Amino acid sequence: MTQKYYPTIGLEIHAELATESKMFCSCKNNPDEEHPNVNICPVCMAHPGALPTFNKKAIESMIKIGMAVGGNVADFTEFDRKNYFYPDIPKGYQITQYKFPIVSGGELAGVQLTRIHLEEDTGTSKHLSTTTGADDKKTAGYSLVDYNRAGVPLMELVTEPVIHDAETAMRFAKELQLLLRTLGVGHANMEKGEMRVEANISISPDPNVFGTKVEVKNLNSFSVVGKAIAYEIKRMTALHEAGRANEIVQETRGWNDIKGETFSQRTKESAHDYRYFPDPDLPKLHLHSLFSLDELKGALPELPWEKRNRYTSEYGIKPEDIESYVTDIVLSAYFEKVVSLFSEKDAELIVLASNYITSDLIGLQKSNSEFVFPTPELFAELITLANDGLLSSRAVKDILPILATENRSPKDIAEERGLIQKNDPEALKKIAEEIIEKNPAVVDQIRSGKETAIMSLVGQMMKSTNGSANPKLAQDILREIIMK
Repeated sequence: MTQKYYPTIGLEIHAELATESKMFCSCKNNPDEEHPNVNICPVCMAHPGALPTFNKKAIESMIKIGMAVGGNVADFTEFDRKNYFYPDIPKGYQITQYKFPIVSGGELAGVQLTRIHLEEDTGTSKHLSTTTGADDKKTAGYSLVDYNRAGVPLMELVTEPVIHDAETAMRFAKELQLLLRTLGVGHANMEKGEMRVEANISISPDPNVFGTKVEVKNLNSFSVVGKAIAYEIKRMTALHEAGRANEIVQETRGWNDIKGETFSQRTKESAHDYRYFPDPDLPKLHLHSLFSLDELKGALPELPWEKRNRYTSEYGIKPEDIESYVTDIVLSAYFEKVVSLFSEKDAELIVLASNYITSDLIGLQKSNSEFVFPTPELFAELITLANDGLLSSRAVKDILPILATENRSPKDIAEERGLIQKNDPEALKKIAEEIIEKNPAVVDQIRSGKETAIMSLVGQMMKSTNGSANPKLAQDILREIIMK
Protein backbone atom coordinates (compact mmCIF):
# COMPACT_ATOMS: atom_id res chain seq x y z
CA MET A 1 0.00 0.00 0.00
CA THR A 2 1.39 3.40 -1.00
CA GLN A 3 2.11 5.71 1.94
CA LYS A 4 0.09 8.93 1.90
CA TYR A 5 1.78 12.18 2.87
CA TYR A 6 -0.04 15.25 4.16
CA PRO A 7 1.27 18.69 3.16
CA THR A 8 0.93 21.68 5.45
CA ILE A 9 1.52 25.22 4.22
CA GLY A 10 1.70 28.54 6.00
CA LEU A 11 2.21 31.83 4.20
CA GLU A 12 4.10 34.97 5.14
CA ILE A 13 3.22 37.84 2.83
CA HIS A 14 4.88 41.24 2.75
CA ALA A 15 3.14 44.17 1.10
CA GLU A 16 4.32 47.76 0.89
CA LEU A 17 1.78 50.34 2.06
CA ALA A 18 0.99 53.19 -0.36
CA THR A 19 1.80 56.15 1.86
CA GLU A 20 3.28 59.45 0.73
CA SER A 21 6.35 59.10 2.93
CA LYS A 22 8.37 56.33 4.53
CA MET A 23 7.56 54.67 7.85
CA PHE A 24 9.91 56.54 10.19
CA CYS A 25 10.99 59.61 8.22
CA SER A 26 9.65 62.14 5.71
CA CYS A 27 11.45 60.72 2.67
CA LYS A 28 9.22 60.08 -0.34
CA ASN A 29 7.74 56.60 -0.73
CA ASN A 30 7.98 56.21 -4.50
CA PRO A 31 8.19 52.65 -5.89
CA ASP A 32 8.54 54.04 -9.44
CA GLU A 33 11.68 56.08 -8.75
CA GLU A 34 14.30 55.10 -11.35
CA HIS A 35 17.30 56.98 -9.97
CA PRO A 36 19.05 55.18 -7.08
CA ASN A 37 19.51 56.65 -3.62
CA VAL A 38 17.58 59.89 -4.06
CA ASN A 39 14.76 59.25 -1.56
CA ILE A 40 17.03 58.90 1.47
CA CYS A 41 17.89 60.93 4.58
CA PRO A 42 19.91 60.59 7.80
CA VAL A 43 17.01 58.74 9.49
CA CYS A 44 16.49 55.95 6.94
CA MET A 45 20.26 55.73 6.39
CA ALA A 46 20.83 55.34 10.17
CA HIS A 47 23.21 58.28 10.64
CA PRO A 48 24.26 58.74 14.28
CA GLY A 49 21.84 60.84 16.28
CA ALA A 50 18.98 60.66 13.73
CA LEU A 51 15.74 59.67 15.43
CA PRO A 52 12.71 57.97 13.81
CA THR A 53 9.13 59.22 14.01
CA PHE A 54 5.89 57.35 13.24
CA ASN A 55 3.95 57.48 9.98
CA LYS A 56 0.39 57.74 11.32
CA LYS A 57 -1.16 56.92 7.93
CA ALA A 58 0.65 53.58 7.80
CA ILE A 59 -0.67 52.59 11.22
CA GLU A 60 -4.18 53.65 10.19
CA SER A 61 -3.88 51.45 7.09
CA MET A 62 -2.94 48.49 9.27
CA ILE A 63 -6.00 49.05 11.45
CA LYS A 64 -8.23 49.06 8.35
CA ILE A 65 -6.72 45.79 7.16
CA GLY A 66 -7.25 44.24 10.58
CA MET A 67 -10.88 45.34 10.70
CA ALA A 68 -11.54 44.05 7.17
CA VAL A 69 -10.34 40.54 8.03
CA GLY A 70 -12.13 40.47 11.38
CA GLY A 71 -8.91 40.49 13.39
CA ASN A 72 -8.28 41.88 16.85
CA VAL A 73 -6.83 45.40 16.70
CA ALA A 74 -4.51 45.73 19.66
CA ASP A 75 -4.72 48.58 22.09
CA PHE A 76 -1.09 48.34 23.20
CA THR A 77 1.59 47.88 20.54
CA GLU A 78 5.30 48.56 20.28
CA PHE A 79 8.12 48.30 17.75
CA ASP A 80 11.18 46.10 18.10
CA ARG A 81 14.63 45.81 16.64
CA LYS A 82 15.34 42.66 14.64
CA ASN A 83 19.12 42.44 14.55
CA TYR A 84 20.93 41.06 11.53
CA PHE A 85 23.55 42.29 9.11
CA TYR A 86 22.95 42.55 5.38
CA PRO A 87 24.08 45.29 2.96
CA ASP A 88 20.53 46.42 2.10
CA ILE A 89 19.66 47.19 5.73
CA PRO A 90 21.71 50.26 6.70
CA LYS A 91 20.98 50.20 10.44
CA GLY A 92 22.24 46.66 11.01
CA TYR A 93 18.73 45.98 12.35
CA GLN A 94 15.17 46.22 11.04
CA ILE A 95 12.43 48.05 12.93
CA THR A 96 9.57 45.56 13.13
CA GLN A 97 7.08 44.13 15.64
CA TYR A 98 7.56 40.95 17.62
CA LYS A 99 5.49 40.33 20.75
CA PHE A 100 2.84 43.01 20.26
CA PRO A 101 1.60 43.18 16.63
CA ILE A 102 -1.07 45.66 15.59
CA VAL A 103 -3.45 42.88 14.47
CA SER A 104 -3.87 39.32 15.72
CA GLY A 105 -6.24 36.66 14.42
CA GLY A 106 -8.78 37.13 11.66
CA GLU A 107 -9.65 35.21 8.51
CA LEU A 108 -9.37 35.79 4.78
CA ALA A 109 -10.57 33.53 1.95
CA GLY A 110 -11.31 30.79 4.48
CA VAL A 111 -7.75 30.84 5.86
CA GLN A 112 -7.16 31.69 9.53
CA LEU A 113 -4.57 34.37 10.26
CA THR A 114 -2.01 34.42 13.05
CA ARG A 115 -1.01 38.07 12.98
CA ILE A 116 -0.47 41.17 10.83
CA HIS A 117 2.31 43.49 11.88
CA LEU A 118 4.05 46.60 10.59
CA GLU A 119 7.72 47.02 9.84
CA GLU A 120 10.11 48.85 7.52
CA ASP A 121 11.24 47.53 4.17
CA THR A 122 14.88 47.01 3.25
CA GLY A 123 16.87 48.49 0.39
CA THR A 124 17.33 46.73 -2.95
CA SER A 125 20.49 44.80 -3.80
CA LYS A 126 21.43 44.79 -7.47
CA HIS A 127 23.85 42.08 -8.54
CA LEU A 128 25.84 42.92 -11.68
CA SER A 129 28.72 41.51 -13.66
CA THR A 130 31.32 42.80 -16.11
CA THR A 131 33.51 41.02 -18.64
CA THR A 132 37.28 41.19 -18.28
CA GLY A 133 40.16 40.15 -20.47
CA ALA A 134 40.67 40.19 -24.20
CA ASP A 135 38.58 37.08 -24.77
CA ASP A 136 35.57 38.63 -22.96
CA LYS A 137 34.94 35.28 -21.33
CA LYS A 138 36.03 35.97 -17.77
CA THR A 139 33.45 37.74 -15.66
CA ALA A 140 33.72 39.66 -12.42
CA GLY A 141 30.63 40.13 -10.30
CA TYR A 142 29.76 42.96 -7.96
CA SER A 143 26.71 44.29 -6.13
CA LEU A 144 25.25 47.74 -5.60
CA VAL A 145 22.56 48.79 -3.15
CA ASP A 146 19.69 51.22 -3.80
CA TYR A 147 18.28 52.53 -0.51
CA ASN A 148 15.21 54.27 -1.99
CA ARG A 149 13.03 51.47 -0.64
CA ALA A 150 14.72 51.28 2.76
CA GLY A 151 12.26 52.41 5.41
CA VAL A 152 9.10 52.10 3.31
CA PRO A 153 6.16 50.91 5.51
CA LEU A 154 5.74 47.18 5.04
CA MET A 155 2.84 45.03 6.20
CA GLU A 156 3.65 41.43 7.06
CA LEU A 157 0.77 38.98 7.28
CA VAL A 158 1.26 35.49 8.71
CA THR A 159 -1.32 32.74 8.23
CA GLU A 160 -1.94 29.77 10.44
CA PRO A 161 -0.51 26.51 9.02
CA VAL A 162 -3.92 25.47 7.70
CA ILE A 163 -3.32 25.44 3.92
CA HIS A 164 -2.87 22.02 2.33
CA ASP A 165 -2.52 22.64 -1.40
CA ALA A 166 -1.01 25.10 -3.87
CA GLU A 167 -4.38 26.22 -5.27
CA THR A 168 -5.60 27.45 -1.87
CA ALA A 169 -2.33 29.33 -1.33
CA MET A 170 -2.64 31.09 -4.69
CA ARG A 171 -6.30 31.94 -4.09
CA PHE A 172 -5.44 33.42 -0.68
CA ALA A 173 -2.64 35.58 -2.10
CA LYS A 174 -4.92 36.89 -4.87
CA GLU A 175 -7.64 37.76 -2.35
CA LEU A 176 -5.16 39.62 -0.16
CA GLN A 177 -3.93 41.65 -3.13
CA LEU A 178 -7.54 42.48 -4.01
CA LEU A 179 -8.31 43.51 -0.41
CA LEU A 180 -5.31 45.85 -0.21
CA ARG A 181 -6.34 47.53 -3.46
CA THR A 182 -9.99 47.78 -2.41
CA LEU A 183 -9.03 49.43 0.88
CA GLY A 184 -6.70 51.77 -1.00
CA VAL A 185 -3.81 50.97 1.36
CA GLY A 186 -1.47 49.32 -1.15
CA HIS A 187 -0.96 48.69 -4.85
CA ALA A 188 0.51 45.21 -4.25
CA ASN A 189 2.05 44.90 -7.72
CA MET A 190 4.07 41.70 -7.46
CA GLU A 191 6.14 42.48 -10.56
CA LYS A 192 7.41 45.62 -8.80
CA GLY A 193 8.16 43.84 -5.54
CA GLU A 194 5.35 45.68 -3.74
CA MET A 195 3.99 42.32 -2.60
CA ARG A 196 6.19 39.29 -1.89
CA VAL A 197 5.09 35.84 -0.82
CA GLU A 198 7.02 33.36 1.30
CA ALA A 199 5.71 29.83 1.75
CA ASN A 200 6.51 27.56 4.70
CA ILE A 201 6.01 23.97 3.53
CA SER A 202 6.20 20.60 5.24
CA ILE A 203 4.81 17.10 4.68
CA SER A 204 4.15 14.29 7.12
CA PRO A 205 2.75 10.75 7.00
CA ASP A 206 0.67 11.70 10.05
CA PRO A 207 -1.94 14.46 9.45
CA ASN A 208 -1.74 15.42 13.13
CA VAL A 209 2.04 15.91 13.20
CA PHE A 210 3.99 18.61 11.36
CA GLY A 211 7.02 17.59 9.35
CA THR A 212 10.25 19.57 9.02
CA LYS A 213 9.40 22.81 7.26
CA VAL A 214 11.30 24.74 4.64
CA GLU A 215 10.68 28.35 3.69
CA VAL A 216 10.68 29.36 0.03
CA LYS A 217 11.27 33.12 -0.12
CA ASN A 218 10.50 35.99 -2.48
CA LEU A 219 7.91 34.37 -4.71
CA ASN A 220 6.99 37.19 -7.08
CA SER A 221 3.88 35.97 -8.92
CA PHE A 222 0.82 33.89 -8.15
CA SER A 223 1.83 31.20 -10.63
CA VAL A 224 5.29 30.98 -9.07
CA VAL A 225 3.69 30.55 -5.63
CA GLY A 226 1.77 27.57 -6.97
CA LYS A 227 4.77 26.10 -8.82
CA ALA A 228 7.13 26.42 -5.84
CA ILE A 229 4.72 24.79 -3.40
CA ALA A 230 3.94 21.96 -5.81
CA TYR A 231 7.66 21.39 -6.44
CA GLU A 232 8.51 21.29 -2.74
CA ILE A 233 5.72 18.82 -1.97
CA LYS A 234 6.97 16.61 -4.81
CA ARG A 235 10.62 16.93 -3.67
CA MET A 236 9.86 16.10 -0.04
CA THR A 237 7.61 13.20 -0.99
CA ALA A 238 10.36 11.69 -3.14
CA LEU A 239 12.85 11.96 -0.24
CA HIS A 240 10.42 10.26 2.12
CA GLU A 241 9.74 7.45 -0.34
CA ALA A 242 13.48 6.94 -0.86
CA GLY A 243 14.04 6.63 2.90
CA ARG A 244 15.97 9.91 2.98
CA ALA A 245 13.54 12.06 4.99
CA ASN A 246 16.47 13.07 7.23
CA GLU A 247 17.75 15.16 4.30
CA ILE A 248 14.80 17.52 4.70
CA VAL A 249 16.19 20.24 6.97
CA GLN A 250 14.81 23.52 8.24
CA GLU A 251 16.18 25.92 5.68
CA THR A 252 15.48 28.86 3.42
CA ARG A 253 15.15 28.05 -0.26
CA GLY A 254 14.84 30.18 -3.38
CA TRP A 255 12.98 29.61 -6.66
CA ASN A 256 14.70 29.21 -10.02
CA ASP A 257 12.07 30.05 -12.60
CA ILE A 258 14.18 28.87 -15.53
CA LYS A 259 14.74 25.40 -14.08
CA GLY A 260 11.33 25.28 -12.42
CA GLU A 261 12.77 24.17 -9.09
CA THR A 262 13.76 25.42 -5.65
CA PHE A 263 17.34 25.59 -4.40
CA SER A 264 18.92 25.79 -0.96
CA GLN A 265 20.07 29.23 0.20
CA ARG A 266 20.83 28.95 3.91
CA THR A 267 19.74 27.23 7.09
CA LYS A 268 16.68 28.85 8.63
CA GLU A 269 17.23 31.16 11.57
CA SER A 270 15.22 30.95 14.78
CA ALA A 271 13.68 33.95 16.55
CA HIS A 272 16.41 34.02 19.21
CA ASP A 273 19.04 34.48 16.49
CA TYR A 274 17.68 37.96 15.79
CA ARG A 275 17.99 39.19 19.39
CA TYR A 276 14.68 41.07 19.34
CA PHE A 277 14.27 43.88 21.85
CA PRO A 278 11.94 46.95 22.03
CA ASP A 279 13.24 49.91 20.04
CA PRO A 280 14.31 52.52 22.62
CA ASP A 281 13.89 55.40 20.13
CA LEU A 282 10.15 54.81 19.59
CA PRO A 283 7.39 55.28 22.17
CA LYS A 284 4.81 52.63 23.05
CA LEU A 285 1.42 53.14 21.40
CA HIS A 286 -2.16 52.79 22.69
CA LEU A 287 -4.08 52.61 19.44
CA HIS A 288 -7.61 52.71 20.89
CA SER A 289 -6.84 56.16 22.28
CA LEU A 290 -4.92 57.46 19.29
CA PHE A 291 -7.49 56.43 16.65
CA SER A 292 -11.28 56.44 16.46
CA LEU A 293 -11.85 52.78 15.63
CA ASP A 294 -15.58 53.25 15.09
CA GLU A 295 -14.97 55.97 12.49
CA LEU A 296 -12.38 53.89 10.68
CA LYS A 297 -14.66 50.86 10.60
CA GLY A 298 -17.59 52.94 9.36
CA ALA A 299 -15.46 54.36 6.55
CA LEU A 300 -14.44 50.96 5.16
CA PRO A 301 -15.51 50.49 1.53
CA GLU A 302 -17.58 47.54 0.35
CA LEU A 303 -15.24 44.57 0.70
CA PRO A 304 -14.68 42.06 -2.12
CA TRP A 305 -16.72 39.27 -0.54
CA GLU A 306 -19.51 41.69 0.31
CA LYS A 307 -19.67 42.86 -3.30
CA ARG A 308 -19.73 39.25 -4.56
CA ASN A 309 -22.71 38.48 -2.34
CA ARG A 310 -24.57 41.66 -3.32
CA TYR A 311 -24.04 41.20 -7.06
CA THR A 312 -25.20 37.59 -6.81
CA SER A 313 -28.40 38.44 -4.93
CA GLU A 314 -29.25 41.72 -6.70
CA TYR A 315 -28.21 41.07 -10.29
CA GLY A 316 -27.97 37.30 -10.77
CA ILE A 317 -25.10 37.65 -13.25
CA LYS A 318 -22.45 35.03 -14.01
CA PRO A 319 -19.76 34.39 -11.35
CA GLU A 320 -17.01 35.23 -13.85
CA ASP A 321 -18.73 38.57 -14.58
CA ILE A 322 -18.96 39.28 -10.86
CA GLU A 323 -15.24 38.61 -10.46
CA SER A 324 -14.50 41.10 -13.25
CA TYR A 325 -16.40 43.79 -11.33
CA VAL A 326 -14.91 42.86 -7.96
CA THR A 327 -11.38 43.16 -9.29
CA ASP A 328 -12.00 46.37 -11.26
CA ILE A 329 -13.58 49.23 -9.33
CA VAL A 330 -13.91 51.44 -12.42
CA LEU A 331 -15.66 48.68 -14.38
CA SER A 332 -18.08 47.93 -11.55
CA ALA A 333 -18.96 51.63 -11.23
CA TYR A 334 -19.71 51.71 -14.98
CA PHE A 335 -21.91 48.61 -14.74
CA GLU A 336 -23.87 49.94 -11.77
CA LYS A 337 -24.43 53.29 -13.52
CA VAL A 338 -25.78 51.47 -16.58
CA VAL A 339 -28.13 49.38 -14.45
CA SER A 340 -29.40 52.50 -12.66
CA LEU A 341 -30.46 53.95 -16.04
CA PHE A 342 -32.79 51.11 -16.95
CA SER A 343 -36.41 52.13 -16.47
CA GLU A 344 -37.15 48.69 -15.07
CA LYS A 345 -34.71 46.45 -13.23
CA ASP A 346 -35.44 43.55 -15.53
CA ALA A 347 -33.17 40.57 -14.81
CA GLU A 348 -32.71 39.69 -18.49
CA LEU A 349 -31.81 43.29 -19.32
CA ILE A 350 -29.17 43.41 -16.57
CA VAL A 351 -27.65 40.07 -17.61
CA LEU A 352 -27.57 41.20 -21.24
CA ALA A 353 -25.80 44.44 -20.31
CA SER A 354 -23.25 42.57 -18.21
CA ASN A 355 -22.55 40.11 -21.03
CA TYR A 356 -21.74 42.91 -23.47
CA ILE A 357 -19.60 44.78 -20.92
CA THR A 358 -17.44 41.83 -19.89
CA SER A 359 -17.07 40.39 -23.38
CA ASP A 360 -17.42 43.01 -26.11
CA LEU A 361 -16.43 46.24 -24.34
CA ILE A 362 -13.47 44.68 -22.54
CA GLY A 363 -12.52 42.88 -25.76
CA LEU A 364 -12.51 46.13 -27.72
CA GLN A 365 -10.39 47.76 -25.02
CA LYS A 366 -7.85 44.91 -25.06
CA SER A 367 -7.52 45.03 -28.84
CA ASN A 368 -7.24 48.82 -28.89
CA SER A 369 -5.71 50.60 -25.91
CA GLU A 370 -7.20 53.90 -27.09
CA PHE A 371 -10.77 52.55 -27.11
CA VAL A 372 -13.02 54.52 -24.74
CA PHE A 373 -16.20 53.06 -23.31
CA PRO A 374 -19.36 54.79 -24.56
CA THR A 375 -21.19 56.84 -21.96
CA PRO A 376 -23.38 54.76 -19.63
CA GLU A 377 -26.44 56.56 -21.03
CA LEU A 378 -25.73 55.59 -24.66
CA PHE A 379 -24.77 52.04 -23.69
CA ALA A 380 -27.96 51.59 -21.64
CA GLU A 381 -30.01 52.81 -24.61
CA LEU A 382 -28.23 50.35 -26.92
CA ILE A 383 -28.87 47.40 -24.59
CA THR A 384 -32.52 48.38 -24.21
CA LEU A 385 -32.92 48.36 -28.03
CA ALA A 386 -31.37 44.89 -28.16
CA ASN A 387 -33.51 43.61 -25.30
CA ASP A 388 -36.65 44.94 -27.02
CA GLY A 389 -35.77 42.96 -30.14
CA LEU A 390 -35.00 46.01 -32.28
CA LEU A 391 -31.32 45.15 -32.70
CA SER A 392 -29.64 41.82 -33.36
CA SER A 393 -26.48 40.78 -31.54
CA ARG A 394 -24.52 41.50 -34.71
CA ALA A 395 -25.96 44.99 -34.90
CA VAL A 396 -25.02 45.70 -31.28
CA LYS A 397 -21.43 44.59 -31.96
CA ASP A 398 -21.29 46.86 -35.03
CA ILE A 399 -22.65 49.89 -33.19
CA LEU A 400 -20.47 49.62 -30.05
CA PRO A 401 -17.21 50.92 -31.59
CA ILE A 402 -19.15 53.73 -33.29
CA LEU A 403 -20.54 54.89 -29.94
CA ALA A 404 -17.00 55.23 -28.63
CA THR A 405 -16.31 58.03 -31.12
CA GLU A 406 -19.77 59.41 -31.90
CA ASN A 407 -21.75 60.76 -28.99
CA ARG A 408 -25.23 60.22 -30.42
CA SER A 409 -28.24 57.95 -30.15
CA PRO A 410 -27.66 54.26 -30.97
CA LYS A 411 -31.14 54.20 -32.55
CA ASP A 412 -30.18 56.98 -34.98
CA ILE A 413 -27.04 55.08 -35.95
CA ALA A 414 -29.03 51.86 -36.42
CA GLU A 415 -31.64 53.55 -38.60
CA GLU A 416 -28.99 55.22 -40.78
CA ARG A 417 -27.26 51.89 -41.38
CA GLY A 418 -30.41 49.83 -41.80
CA LEU A 419 -29.72 47.80 -38.66
CA ILE A 420 -33.15 48.06 -37.02
CA GLN A 421 -34.31 44.48 -36.73
CA LYS A 422 -37.24 43.52 -38.95
CA ASN A 423 -40.02 42.04 -36.85
CA ASP A 424 -42.80 42.24 -39.44
CA PRO A 425 -43.91 38.60 -39.97
CA GLU A 426 -45.48 39.28 -43.37
CA ALA A 427 -42.35 40.94 -44.75
CA LEU A 428 -40.13 38.17 -43.43
CA LYS A 429 -42.52 35.50 -44.74
CA LYS A 430 -42.04 36.69 -48.33
CA ILE A 431 -38.24 36.53 -47.94
CA ALA A 432 -38.49 33.07 -46.37
CA GLU A 433 -40.61 31.72 -49.21
CA GLU A 434 -38.04 32.89 -51.79
CA ILE A 435 -35.17 31.26 -49.88
CA ILE A 436 -37.09 27.98 -49.41
CA GLU A 437 -37.83 27.83 -53.12
CA LYS A 438 -34.11 28.23 -53.95
CA ASN A 439 -32.95 25.52 -51.48
CA PRO A 440 -35.03 22.34 -52.03
CA ALA A 441 -32.22 20.02 -50.87
CA VAL A 442 -31.93 21.76 -47.52
CA VAL A 443 -35.71 21.71 -47.14
CA ASP A 444 -35.71 17.93 -47.71
CA GLN A 445 -33.06 17.50 -45.01
CA ILE A 446 -35.14 19.47 -42.51
CA ARG A 447 -38.28 17.51 -43.33
CA SER A 448 -36.39 14.24 -42.91
CA GLY A 449 -35.46 15.21 -39.34
CA LYS A 450 -32.18 17.13 -39.63
CA GLU A 451 -33.40 20.17 -37.71
CA THR A 452 -29.98 21.89 -37.56
CA ALA A 453 -30.04 22.36 -41.34
CA ILE A 454 -32.54 25.17 -40.86
CA MET A 455 -29.75 27.44 -39.59
CA SER A 456 -28.27 27.69 -43.09
CA LEU A 457 -31.60 29.13 -44.27
CA VAL A 458 -31.70 31.52 -41.31
CA GLY A 459 -28.23 32.69 -42.30
CA GLN A 460 -29.43 33.40 -45.83
CA MET A 461 -32.36 35.41 -44.47
CA MET A 462 -29.98 37.45 -42.29
CA LYS A 463 -27.77 38.09 -45.33
CA SER A 464 -30.77 39.04 -47.47
CA THR A 465 -31.90 41.61 -44.88
CA ASN A 466 -28.38 42.94 -44.13
CA GLY A 467 -28.58 41.39 -40.69
CA SER A 468 -31.77 43.22 -39.75
CA ALA A 469 -34.08 40.21 -39.56
CA ASN A 470 -35.01 38.96 -36.12
CA PRO A 471 -33.21 35.58 -36.20
CA LYS A 472 -35.66 33.84 -33.85
CA LEU A 473 -38.66 35.09 -35.78
CA ALA A 474 -36.99 34.13 -39.08
CA GLN A 475 -36.38 30.61 -37.81
CA ASP A 476 -39.97 30.26 -36.58
CA ILE A 477 -41.38 31.43 -39.96
CA LEU A 478 -39.08 29.12 -41.94
CA ARG A 479 -40.05 26.11 -39.80
CA GLU A 480 -43.76 26.95 -40.07
CA ILE A 481 -43.61 27.13 -43.88
CA ILE A 482 -41.45 24.01 -44.33
CA MET A 483 -43.35 21.77 -41.95
CA LYS A 484 -46.91 22.69 -42.89
